[in-house]
Amino acid sequence: MWGAFFPGQGSQSVGMGKYLHDHFDIAKLRFQEASDLLSLDFRKLCFASSEAEISLTENAQPALLLVSTVCYEVLQQNTGVQIHAGSGHSLGEYSALVAAGVLSFSDAIKAVRARGLSMQNAVPVGEGGMLAVLGLQDSDVNVLCSWVEEFARPLEPANYNGPGQVVVSGSMAACNWLSKNLNSQNFKDTFPDFPKIKLIPLKVSAPFHCSMMRPAESEMRNVLKTIDFNDPKWVVVQNFSAQFYSDPDLIRDDLIKQVTGAVRWTACVKKLIRLGCTNYIEFGSGKVLSRLANKIDSSGINTFNMTSLDELILLEQKLKDQRSFVAGSPDLAQRN
Repeated sequence: MWGAFFPGQGSQSVGMGKYLHDHFDIAKLRFQEASDLLSLDFRKLCFASSEAEISLTENAQPALLLVSTVCYEVLQQNTGVQIHAGSGHSLGEYSALVAAGVLSFSDAIKAVRARGLSMQNAVPVGEGGMLAVLGLQDSDVNVLCSWVEEFARPLEPANYNGPGQVVVSGSMAACNWLSKNLNSQNFKDTFPDFPKIKLIPLKVSAPFHCSMMRPAESEMRNVLKTIDFNDPKWVVVQNFSAQFYSDPDLIRDDLIKQVTGAVRWTACVKKLIRLGCTNYIEFGSGKVLSRLANKIDSSGINTFNMTSLDELILLEQKLKDQRSFVAGSPDLAQRN
């Protein structure tokens, strides 16, 4: 069965989606629709802006949702691939919900624009930070954060991305304190065999997925309660609970909680595997989620990407080999 991944902030890049826009009318229409809805030229933003401009939170989030939606719709239109279940990382959860029919594209892109602005405005620039913690298991990172909170301001797990790879989020003071004080002497009682731990500061403008995002969560609660949520056409495993729901109200509630809650990506991928998905398509820019999935469980799963026309043609051939396509669909190779 086929599963779907939808990337989040950090996967954006200048040029993303251009080959789709150049080759498929449905992509051109979506780019124009998005530009009209937000009064923002997405062709210019995605194809000709700077990395700094496209990486601004209020720009990256709607741009990523747009490109992920276009990827999904192009593949659907040309192959009719049947997705059994999927999940999106952080912002990507909105893309997954659009693809599954829970949210309309117009509602979702306006919501994620508001999400980006509210998350950016929740904490003054420079007061929050995020660190990638490499070399510790999830439970050990929880202990680490509790230890930091005894001596500094709060620090919380934000992304459980894969084995030995967890991102923490909180005040810049807490991030700096941890970087300065993390050593085997301080941890000799907790971890007698002190592992080799690496801390990598992330280039972010705010501390996402932690309690410092409470103002943004409140704002998104107000935004999302005005939007219609529909029954999902296929299973969407959500970040906050690593569960899936058929009740639109429960889906909305999980989406709201995601703003301050940790992204449980490892648990989401394992849930998809338990649901029987063996092949996964990453709908959108980059290959981050495909790499993480293979680190989480490389046995028996295959991942496919859509970052170029060549990759799209290879994916079409795989779908045909497995007969997971609608007979009579156009041949993507003719677009090359």
